[in-house]
Amino acid sequence: MNTISKNQHSVITCPNCQGHEILEIPQGSSQHLYRCPSCSTILKPKSGDCCIFCSFGSLDCSSSEQNLAA
Repeated sequence: MNTISKNQHSVITCPNCQGHEILEIPQGSSQHLYRCPSCSTILKPKSGDCCIFCSFGSLDCSSSEQNLAA
């Protein structure tokens, strides 16, 4: 049996300065706050989104869970 774990990464883009950073999407938890390393703006999830990955990431957390289940 192959038990290799695939870590998912997402590019977080700040809507204020367009700065971006690649972050690993945590498995089994959500990230609700993020400080932009370029402009220090604190990002919070948009209304209806569960985390910063769903609001500002190139890959949202639900996509990560679906890919890991496949």
